[in-house]
Amino acid sequence: MTRRPMFTLFYLATFLQAGAYGLTFMLPRLFETFGANEKVVGTMLALTAVATLLAVYYAGHLSDRLGHMRTLGLACLVIAVALVLYATATHVGLLVVLASMCLGAGWGLTYALSPVALTRVVPDHDRVRFFALLSVAVMAGFGLSPVLAALFETAGLSLSDAFHVTALLCALAGLMFFALTPAIRAHTLGEVQQATARLSPGAVASILKSPARLPVIMVCIGASVFAGMNNFQTVFADERGLDYADYFLAYTATVVVFRLVLARFKGGDTPYLTIAALQYLMCAAVALFLFVETLPLYLLTAFLFGIGYGVSYPILAAMAANDADKTLVPQTLQLFAFTYFIGIFGFPLVAGWMIVEMGASALLVLLTALAFLEATMALRRAFKCRAVALQS
Repeated sequence: MTRRPMFTLFYLATFLQAGAYGLTFMLPRLFETFGANEKVVGTMLALTAVATLLAVYYAGHLSDRLGHMRTLGLACLVIAVALVLYATATHVGLLVVLASMCLGAGWGLTYALSPVALTRVVPDHDRVRFFALLSVAVMAGFGLSPVLAALFETAGLSLSDAFHVTALLCALAGLMFFALTPAIRAHTLGEVQQATARLSPGAVASILKSPARLPVIMVCIGASVFAGMNNFQTVFADERGLDYADYFLAYTATVVVFRLVLARFKGGDTPYLTIAALQYLMCAAVALFLFVETLPLYLLTAFLFGIGYGVSYPILAAMAANDADKTLVPQTLQLFAFTYFIGIFGFPLVAGWMIVEMGASALLVLLTALAFLEATMALRRAFKCRAVALQS
């Protein structure tokens, strides 16, 4: 298999399995049928976070034994099982707990190992472009699955049906990853043929002492903002009498279009300055969301948030790899995914509590502050990099 069809199938498989994460945005509505509130959603996602973090930490150990592609294929099958368990559950009990744990383990492995697999077949100078395309596939998958769920509801079907269909797509993605194993092995770059990927306490300590610690920390903050905005978007929309599908459709279309347009953009001469500008835009979008009452303003916030978060993320991921020690790139990307999932699955525990106890507006104020903090961290790094460049 040549490189072009190999990458096409890789991104297609990524797109198919990414829909599973998008359905977590529907958990508040699914749990509502169980008679549970946002606190319970946050608790289940916290369990998902535990499984995710364990999976990310041991992702390198598994991939060293099984190979990256076989591990990705296995992870997709675990995700499919999780979605079937969610679909068959009738109350918050053992099935939902098992589903949350399986989803976390499967998603953690796929998210951590997909960029690592790419670094084995993509040279350094092409990372931003290929990471951008990977993020397009991921975003299209989990951005469109809530729209699919809304279409199912409109057609008189149930959320459970959407979970079953997405489970089939994840299983198909797993088979595709298995089938790609020989092609990825054949196109692996010579200098990384023997590289180990397992994460260890010593590797974590080395990464946190390197410049790569900044993107590792920043991605956790950004993921918290993303989770707060998207995991409870059905709640925000219902409070305002709006349709959550409009938000996800506008957000997904924005991210996909801009990431495709900027696929060859490498962040400019000062990537952190680019990241800062985009994340200040993200901050403005979250602040504006406090005043959303009409559909045009609702779509505008989705558009601005899509540009701010959606475009800055692949540049930040590439900076994590480029700032890392050359011998620790796979471990750095796994730690990047590790802290990302702390925000993605851990922050909803805080967000769910705030919505129930303090209201959605209080949550949006906190998200605005977090977005401002992340953008300012990027701006400080940009100024530091510029000062170093001037001195040299």
